[in-house]
Amino acid sequence: MDVLQIFPHLNAALNALSSVFLLSGFAMIMRTRVAKHRWCMIAASIVSALFLVSYLTYHSLRTYYFGLGPTKFTGEGLVRPIYFTILTSHTILAVAVFPFVLLTLWRGLKGNFDAHKRVARLVFPIWLYVSVTGVIVYLLLYQIYPGR
Repeated sequence: MDVLQIFPHLNAALNALSSVFLLSGFAMIMRTRVAKHRWCMIAASIVSALFLVSYLTYHSLRTYYFGLGPTKFTGEGLVRPIYFTILTSHTILAVAVFPFVLLTLWRGLKGNFDAHKRVARLVFPIWLYVSVTGVIVYLLLYQIYPGR
């Protein structure tokens, strides 16, 4: 079971790294550095894909191999509804934004820049929110209110 302990930290690091690439990619396109923007956004996509694989592996192992079920949030009081509000919005938006990230990436790589830009204006803030709130969920669940 010790092998499971690395996953939450890895997942948070991947979310944080994705946020860095997203913000860097945004900064690059604002400076019309298209090649650097492309590199950052491809890197953000790869890191996010690695996160998804790691996340699914962790929860599959935790549930089906070790039979542990979901991680319990131990915070009490006002932080509890705050945590679950963040977690719920994070989860719903992560699922919803996924196909649009692929669409945006595809349009950018194919050179369909007008369509890419229209979708990216909506996708970018949601993707960034999902990445940042992933780190917040990690901090609340594993660092600030770790289960005993």
